[in-house]
Amino acid sequence: MSMLTQDKVIMNATAQDKYEAIRMAGQILKDAGHITADYIDKMIEREEIVSTYVGNGLAIPHGTKESKAFILSTGISVIQFPQGVDFGEEKAYMVIGIAAQGGEHMEILTSIAVICAEEENMEALRYAKTAEEVITILESEMEL
Repeated sequence: MSMLTQDKVIMNATAQDKYEAIRMAGQILKDAGHITADYIDKMIEREEIVSTYVGNGLAIPHGTKESKAFILSTGISVIQFPQGVDFGEEKAYMVIGIAAQGGEHMEILTSIAVICAEEENMEALRYAKTAEEVITILESEMEL
């Protein structure tokens, strides 16, 4: 079964700032049963330590090392921000939240980074019209 489902993808979102965007990504993970509310706080804490903006219009918020106890199961959330959200150095148009158990964390992070390093993939994600399109683009390159 796919880790990424339509209920974990939000299209055409807006956020006042990166912290609201991160909380939105975390709330999707919480609502899907992947994390406890405490993990969202750890996502914000991680952002304060070092930006989760990775370039090319993408941010990948996730918790700190100490947040593993708040992860109930591995999951990802995807939010499209057509107008972008200011992440300090640049705007993120896609925010992909991650909560992963064990060694899955680096595997998922790497897969997402590889997919989103390609400009045509990021453009397709940024301008996708449906959650299905987003899922198709991400799953085409990733073992979700």
